[in-house]
Amino acid sequence: MRVLVTGGAGYIGSILSRMLLERGYDVVILDRLFFGTDPIKDILDQVKLIKDDVRWFDPSVLDGIDVVMDLAALSNDPTGELDPSKTMEINYKGRVRVANLAKKKGVKRYILASSCSVYGFQEGVLDENSKTNPLTTYAKANLLAEQEVLPLADKNFVVTALRQATVYGYSPRMRFDLAINGMVLGFYKKGKIPILRDGTQWRPFVHVRDTSKAFILTMEADEEVVNGQIFNVGSNEQNYQIFPLAKLVAESIGLPFEYEWYGFPDHRSYRVSFDKIAKELKFKPDYTPKEGAREVYEALKDGRADPDDLRTITVKWYKHLLYMQKFLREVEVNGVIL
Repeated sequence: MRVLVTGGAGYIGSILSRMLLERGYDVVILDRLFFGTDPIKDILDQVKLIKDDVRWFDPSVLDGIDVVMDLAALSNDPTGELDPSKTMEINYKGRVRVANLAKKKGVKRYILASSCSVYGFQEGVLDENSKTNPLTTYAKANLLAEQEVLPLADKNFVVTALRQATVYGYSPRMRFDLAINGMVLGFYKKGKIPILRDGTQWRPFVHVRDTSKAFILTMEADEEVVNGQIFNVGSNEQNYQIFPLAKLVAESIGLPFEYEWYGFPDHRSYRVSFDKIAKELKFKPDYTPKEGAREVYEALKDGRADPDDLRTITVKWYKHLLYMQKFLREVEVNGVIL
């Protein structure tokens, strides 16, 4: 079976691509490679890599593809607000384009990488039938993509949307702009965990390998179980308030709990039910935040993760790329004065 992973060189995609290869699947990666090929350098000889954009790649890329796992996106809320129109172009319209082309090309299954951020701020425990309340461009784009791709489902085209909890854990395309990973980085660099005010906000969490496992379970499930369905990806036990979670992270890496506040009070807060994915797909996580925090801390200590790499903070890296793009345009127009 041939699987196309858009965003396959990204934080989740680079792990998912490896796990697909381990299970014997033929993997094609489509990625803009804004973060380079380093995250997949050890599997380049095992995959077909296409450097392109979901907004304009040639539809022939989908010839012979059985399953599309659509992860390509400008990830996280701060990045989404950097240029809201671009976020909508890529995260919403780009992925709708991928789904429509996949159906026309006879692809059997399409899996959308969505996010629990669509729930925004709400009380109680939310399931897939709960109302949504997207507060950011990133969350709104995810919800709009869901609303357009799910109706494409029919007996010949299986469509599923996976609303992922906040992801954590080590990946070759490391990200320290995710809550648990960022806490570990703060401890490593300053001896203090940075906590976004006011610490009472709720978030669900899932390890990067566990969410990758959910994609594979979805692909391998009977089509009547997943077709036209939305699944929250995570586990009930990994709903945490941020301040207690920070204490847990400190405990897991064996350091005294020291912290510092940052930012304005977070207006996003939600607890999520993961009963559906546990029941229908028999999904159970293999990792906990304790294990994930230790894993990230060890990666920092042994050099696999660079604490000062600008690419590990997505919004900072995109700002850098935009600055360089502007600089090069000015050089092209005005020349260089040495």
